[in-house]
Amino acid sequence: MTKELTNKDKVEAGLPRRRRKETLFRATGMIATAIGIAFLAVFFATLIGKGASAFVQTYMRLDVELTAEQIAPGGELDLAYADFDGLVRTALRKEFPEVSGRAERRELYRLLSIGAGYQIRDLVAENVDLIGTTQTLWLPTSATVDMLMKGNIDASLDASLRPLSDQQIGWINSLQRAGRLDKRFNAALFTNGDSREPELAGIKGAMMGSFFMLVVTIALSFPIGVAAAIYLEEFAPKNRWSDLVEVNINNLAAVPSIVFGLLGLAVFINWMSLPRSAPLVGGLVLALLTLPVIIIASRAAIKAVPPSIREAAMGLGASRMQVVFHHVMPLAMPGMLTGAIIGMSRALGESAPLLMIGMIAFIVDVPGGFTDPSTALPVQIYLWADSPERAFAERTSAAIIVLLAFLVLMNLAAVIVRRRMEQKW
Repeated sequence: MTKELTNKDKVEAGLPRRRRKETLFRATGMIATAIGIAFLAVFFATLIGKGASAFVQTYMRLDVELTAEQIAPGGELDLAYADFDGLVRTALRKEFPEVSGRAERRELYRLLSIGAGYQIRDLVAENVDLIGTTQTLWLPTSATVDMLMKGNIDASLDASLRPLSDQQIGWINSLQRAGRLDKRFNAALFTNGDSREPELAGIKGAMMGSFFMLVVTIALSFPIGVAAAIYLEEFAPKNRWSDLVEVNINNLAAVPSIVFGLLGLAVFINWMSLPRSAPLVGGLVLALLTLPVIIIASRAAIKAVPPSIREAAMGLGASRMQVVFHHVMPLAMPGMLTGAIIGMSRALGESAPLLMIGMIAFIVDVPGGFTDPSTALPVQIYLWADSPERAFAERTSAAIIVLLAFLVLMNLAAVIVRRRMEQKW
């Protein structure tokens, strides 16, 4: 007769198979993690490789003579009529006195950015005593010269296949040998607004627009979201009405963001006649977008507070309001703040709802308030990515790097706030 197997024997017989499955499961998880990390590494390497060069800009050193005849013709100083571009061109011609033809001069002038004249204008506006002197200035070059200096244009190609002629490349090499070309930190990327010229384009306008929108968003969504969460968890009766509200809040959290843009276009712009392409409207739309996220996170934080806290407070004679605001809210606040910061991170990266309310417009000036026309950082990235100029490609990657840096900092702040304010019970 065959001896019947005991439960112990059955377990031991199945151990090798269970261990093989566990090993296979662990290996699958490790492979999946490695694939995800590899894709992430490729993404960041590509992004940094394309965008790192945008943080430096090529400048040309010129000796500019600030003559009174060109700055103050007739003896009257009027910066609006001063010929600052003429000063730059005169200084550039002195470097290449052999250039005489009109066509050659036009090619020579294209080596410098149109922003060079504005830089001299700002310099004279700050100190009019410089008129009549000769100043050695570092002026921005054009985008094509900058791309050549960064190795993004192959000078060995046929002249018909590159934006710079052989003569222009010869002038650039001559300037480089004379030490008049240098790559420096591109401060204009952070101090200028948008521009049609890649070498002058910056993200300050988009950053200020995003800042004003986030101020409006957090000022509206956080107090309203927390108040709604407290009411639904602590005071609202459990009936069909509260169940319907809860279901709709969860549904709103999954609604595509562009729907909120359509809502903002219909309500805030068409009905309320608020200014189009303004941070105020953008903040209102993003507040609607982040409200469900904050409400859900705040409700989860309130639910995590043990019932014993409430019972102990009530046992000592505290009212319902005192229990909520003196005991429950301080303990739930870390989770509420975490949800608010995560909601702000989502709002910072949104572009679809902002496109619907007109924030895709080309805005040169940096906004100074909540009603000034502006754009946002994600929309600025979209505009630059759609630009045909090759030099905007690196600035697109640089703007993405800045946006990701802000998102990482905001999520890191959420983790730090939660850990520092978290209380154990």
